[in-house]
Amino acid sequence: WNQGGWNQGGWNQGGWHNGWAQQPLPPKPGVVPLRPLGVGEILDGSVSTMRAHWRTVLGISLAVAVITELVSALVMGLWLGDTSSELDALAETDNPSMDDVSGALTSAFSSLSVVAVVSMLGSVIATAMLTVVVSRAVLGRNVTLGEAWRDSRPQLLRLLGLLIVIPLLVSVAFLVCLLPGLLLSFGGSANLGLALLFLGFLGGLAAGAWIWVRFCLAPPALMLEKQGLLAALRRSGKLVSGSWWRILGIQLLAFLLISAISFVAALPTTVISALFTGGSTLTDTAAATGWTPLIINGIGSVIASTISLPLNAGITALLYLDQRIRREALDLELARAAGVPGYDNPTPEPPAPGS
Repeated sequence: WNQGGWNQGGWNQGGWHNGWAQQPLPPKPGVVPLRPLGVGEILDGSVSTMRAHWRTVLGISLAVAVITELVSALVMGLWLGDTSSELDALAETDNPSMDDVSGALTSAFSSLSVVAVVSMLGSVIATAMLTVVVSRAVLGRNVTLGEAWRDSRPQLLRLLGLLIVIPLLVSVAFLVCLLPGLLLSFGGSANLGLALLFLGFLGGLAAGAWIWVRFCLAPPALMLEKQGLLAALRRSGKLVSGSWWRILGIQLLAFLLISAISFVAALPTTVISALFTGGSTLTDTAAATGWTPLIINGIGSVIASTISLPLNAGITALLYLDQRIRREALDLELARAAGVPGYDNPTPEPPAPGS
């Protein structure tokens, strides 16, 4: 401890005066202090990263948002536009044939699948690069777009697999909980089946939430520790263990905050789009896929995504670092990596709580 800089850092200089301990301020080379973080510090650190490194952060999120929305608008305008007309025509037909219904639904599903794949790829790239930016911002170091891309590129395929596996696990857990109620409902026991469906729905929500929180720190673990997919899942489970409720609360708060910011950012363009179309986009799918509302709403989506992507990635990355500080004294390693005076020499790890 003496070699690690506690004497130099302020224990002896700050001193014990009149029986009261004057604790030294923790080092803060970057956007957050190097100590266990509170909820407000995690949220503020994410915003501070956007302010301090706005060129890189907004460059990444804006580029991803523009490309994603451009592809989505083209798919919906050129592909889904015709399908929307078919669906509206089917809705007005008294006895549509199964072939017409199947064809329209297949076209709609295909176009929406393309949009979902493009959005997923954009989310993977943004998450990977922004996680790298946050890790450098904690150390007070700048990172360019090129450096963020070079550091994140080797892990992109693994991160894509991770962002597919986690929602898949949540969906499987939810369906397993619903399965008994579905089997009873189709087997003729409607009342008992409905009761089990309701209980299964509640159980599915609980199981899905447990899986989501347990593995929510896997993306930053994969990116920053260069781990594989399964190793990142195990790492996240280890870090979350014992702090599940705290992490759930922070993630829910972050979700509500980001959703509110995205809603406010996209609200003006939604109102403008409704004014241009006379409000028909709310009830007419063909009108909603017209070029004017697609362009106007796309601008709103780009603005919302440009803000929400770095906030979400920053909060998750800082929550991961906070858990490692609490469990593994990562703050000492970060201080040495940042070149904080008094942390130049390796120090023995402090004893684990309760040891």
